[in-house]
Order: sequence, then structure tokens, then C-alpha cells
Amino acid sequence: MTPWIRRLHKWVGLLIALQFVIWMASGLVMNLLDHDVVEGAHHRAEHAHDPKPWPPGVLTPSQVIASAGQPVVRIETAWLLDRPVYRLTGKSAPWLVDAATGQQVRIDAATAVSIAVADYVGDGLPGTPDLLEQASIEVRGHDGPIWRVPFTDTENTTLYVSASDGRILERRNDSWRLFDIAWMLHIMDYTGRENFNNPLVVMMASGGVWIALSGLWLLVTSLRLSEFVPARWRRPREVGVFDQGGTRLRTVTCPAGDSVYVALERHGLQLPSNCGGGQSCGLCEVRVRGVAPAATSADREHIPEGRLRAGHRLACNLAVSHDLQIEVAGGAALWTERSARVERIHAVTPFLREIVLAPEKPAGREFSPGAYIQVHVPEYSLRPEDLHHPDHHREDWAALDLPEHLTNKAPVRRAYSLAMPVDRAGGGITLLVRFSPGRQDRKHPAGKGSSYLYSLKPGDVVRFSGPFGDFSLKPGEREKVFIGGGAGMAPLRAMILSRLGNGAAERIHFWYGARSLRETPYSDEMAELARQHPNFSWHLVLSEDAGHGTGQVPGLVHEAVHEHLLRSHPALHSCEFYLCGPPAMLSATRQMLKALGVSEEAISFDDFKI
Repeated sequence: MTPWIRRLHKWVGLLIALQFVIWMASGLVMNLLDHDVVEGAHHRAEHAHDPKPWPPGVLTPSQVIASAGQPVVRIETAWLLDRPVYRLTGKSAPWLVDAATGQQVRIDAATAVSIAVADYVGDGLPGTPDLLEQASIEVRGHDGPIWRVPFTDTENTTLYVSASDGRILERRNDSWRLFDIAWMLHIMDYTGRENFNNPLVVMMASGGVWIALSGLWLLVTSLRLSEFVPARWRRPREVGVFDQGGTRLRTVTCPAGDSVYVALERHGLQLPSNCGGGQSCGLCEVRVRGVAPAATSADREHIPEGRLRAGHRLACNLAVSHDLQIEVAGGAALWTERSARVERIHAVTPFLREIVLAPEKPAGREFSPGAYIQVHVPEYSLRPEDLHHPDHHREDWAALDLPEHLTNKAPVRRAYSLAMPVDRAGGGITLLVRFSPGRQDRKHPAGKGSSYLYSLKPGDVVRFSGPFGDFSLKPGEREKVFIGGGAGMAPLRAMILSRLGNGAAERIHFWYGARSLRETPYSDEMAELARQHPNFSWHLVLSEDAGHGTGQVPGLVHEAVHEHLLRSHPALHSCEFYLCGPPAMLSATRQMLKALGVSEEAISFDDFKI
């Protein structure tokens, strides 16, 4: 439940934050505008405060009421320019009666203009009046008919005169119109612009309450009681660390309540992680020997059900409440640091770079296709020009709004998959690194690992640990379907090259999704492999500019593979599936396979969480 609340909290929070920005901006606009200008007071004529004396010899109110011909609720004296009139109000619109003759007075266009001119002070001249049968948004709240009289001043002043009784109803200008837009945005009434309690405001208020409550829930669920107790007051506990073969590697001691991730880190055993123990990357998976504690929501989000039943848990979410034994992938490589020299760098797309490392000791069979290493990223301070790229990619990089300095203030580790079998690279390690520019608002900086790797040059020395990971080819010759996107090309390419290089006879499909051909790595290589190996097919799915090239398919990769292969596949349940790519693609593909009834055991995946 917590991951679902976390995702919803993020998106609802973003929506409400945007509305807060609108509220702040619209309130600022209304505050900066001069109220007298908005009201049009600077163009209003100053009439005498003392009313004109009522002339003698005119009809009395009782005479006017007697001749009205309809019920009169109210009668009052008034002046229409220099003409004495009675204003009568009945059950409908008011009307005027000449005080001398008792005849009803009509407000025609000329009269409306005269009334407007008498009330206006300024440089503008009156324009052609328009008769509005229904009130417009500028005179909302009034009943028609209404005369609209524009003036030719710089503020586009407009006076609205009642066609029933000649009163000036509203004075409008450009300042008022800007204020009105800000007012509309502020109260979120996008139609009438008057209702403070419209459904959108109620929805935003409810969302704010939900954000507060869900934030409190996430705060409570992210904290452990032991975190508030000093470590020296907690009982010591032992964590036995085993490799996957059952060999004890080490035993560490930690205070009760620490997570396994923190306990191992304190003893120099750095589990793979891209989030630093934040329960968001899912890389620090371990297996509990014996009875495992109940899986948490974070465990269920990142670990398939089959592995959960086998005792797999996230180390960053696994509290050491008693002596514990765990198995870790990678074994002694967790605390073994190696070095390699950068041998070759090749920009395969504008933002995907192949980096070939030559380790001090050539990589062996433990560096299997699908495995990854953890590059040790040191502290650094770089400038955008330190990130090398070829001239033909200059325009792509110029479009990025990178900060003046790219910094990493503390050493971190980042995981990168092998992009080629090590035996085909002469014992070298081939990585495919995607540059992460961050968000262009600069509140989410560029990737620390990719910025570092993009600054490397041939001859530089890189520190790393590994290999790690359990994303690997299954034994046997079942039909294989590879589905990937982005930097997910790396492990899938290594697996495919390994199988084809070893003379695989099974049917192999590779479906890869990208936005454009320009952003697709190794497309020529994959097309050539398809020509050389009849059992291998290459399908490039482009979401933006699919052309008519060989294997190019428009759309999203999970939809394309469903439509063109899986929906009509005669032996779907005899296939193996290997998935790797961005989280959205990976999630959609897994849901699609689940809907098709593909068993969890037939699906292997690697989630980069980027």
C-alpha cells in the first residue's frame, strides 16, 4: 500500500503545487495592479455632490404610479442627463418615465453614448455602441439589455449603460481585464468567475488535506522506533553473510534495529544500490536464510512473488531485530575493489555512450551476460564543456540547460550492465552509459554517475566492484523474446551476442523501443545479425518517427510486440522473456505478459530505475 500512496502523493502533490504557484502568481498580479485604475475611477467624471433641485410643475409620484399600467414596487426620482425622470421598479426590469409628460423613456444608442460621455473623463472618443441582449462576462451579474460604449483611449475603456433605466452599470479597461483573469485563476471559477465554492476549489482543498495525511503516513512508515534510540543503548545483533553457494563470507555485529544495508555498510560491505538505501531502486536484494520476516510493501514492489516466497527481501528495508543470516549475490566482490583503464569511448547516439574498460586482470566467466558492475564515482566538480561529445552531436547537447558546475560532493556507486560478452571483448568490460541530464528546472541535477563517465578519456583509471546481479540467460534452448528500451540495450545485446556466438539454434526475437532511429544504439549491428542468423529477428519500434526501414515499427514497444508477435503466437507458454529498460516500459510490458497468462518463472528482467 505504501508504494501506491507514495506515487499518488507525488503526483497529487505536483498538481497542488502547480495550483499553489497559480494562486501565488495571480494574487501577486492583483496586488500590484492599482485598485483605482482597475475600477476606472481615474476616468470617472466628478459630478456635483448636491443633487439638482427637483423642478416644480411635474407629475407627482402618485400620478405616475396610477398611469403605470403595472404594479410598481418602488419609485424614485432621478435625472437622465438634464431631464427629470422617475425610475420605477416592478417585478421585472426597471424603466424610466418622463417626470413632465408621464411617457416612458427609451434609452437608445444616442442617449447611451451621451450618458457614457457625461460620465467619462479622458482623452478617448466614444465608439459605436453595441446593444447586448444578454450580459457578457464583463457585466456579469446584471440583466440585459445593456449598451456597450467603447472609448479610444490607451486603456480600451468601456462603459456599460443599462438600456432599461440609463444607469452606468460597469466601467471596464485593460487593467480590469487583467485583474479579472487573475481573479478567475485565483478562485478557479473558469466560467462565472464569481463562485468561491466551486468544485475545483473544493477538490484542491480536499487534495491538500489528503497530501497532509498521506505525508504523515509516509513519515510514520519511513521511521523505525529504534532510530530514536542511541546505538549504544541497543542490544548487539549478528548478521551472518553467505554467498549463494552457502559459504560463510563474514559475520558482522550491529545494534538491533539497524537495517541490513546499514549494518553491512558500516563494515565496508557495500551492497549494490542506486538510491543509497532509499527503497526505490530495488538493487540491494538479499535472501534471508531460515524464516524470513513478512514482506513489506517496498519488498512487494521490487521483488517478484516467487522470490518473496523464497525469502528474498530488500536489505535497506530489512531490520535486524535478532541474529540473522543472509545470502548475497556477488559474494566477496561486495568488498573487493578493482581498477580498470579506459580503453575506448564511442558515442553510439547523442546520449548513449559505449565505454570499454581494460581491467588490471582480464574479466573472466563470472562476468556473465546480464551482470553489472558498480562504478565507484569519486567527488568531482565539472563544467559542461568537460563532458566530451563529438561535433555531430553538438546541437543535441546545446539543447540541454546544464548548470555551470556539475558536482558530486561525496563518493557514490552506480550500476552499469555489460553491453558485450567479455570473451568477445578480450577480457574487457563494455558498458553502455546513458547520460541523465536531470530535469531542466535544475532542481533535479544531472546524473552523478553519467556525468563522471562522460568526462572520462582513454587512459583514465576507473574503480569498480562486481560483477553483480542475477539477470542471466536460463539454460536450455527455449524460444527467447528480448524486449528493451534505452540503456536496456546493454544486457540484452550481451545476451544475444552470447547466444548467437555459441551457435544457438532456438528462435530469438529482439524488440527494442526508442523515440527515433537517431536515438537507437547498435541498430546496424542488430540488422546485420538478423541477416546472418535465420533464427534471429530484429524489430525496431519507434514512438516518434518510424520510417520504412527494415524492421521499423511505429508505436510503443510493448504494444508492438503484443500486436505483431504475442497475440497470435502458437506456443506462447514455451517462450522465455528477457526485459530491460526504463521503468514505465518495463512495468507496461510485465503487465501485458501477465494479462497474456505468461508465468512469472518465464520472465527475467532488470530494472535500471531511471
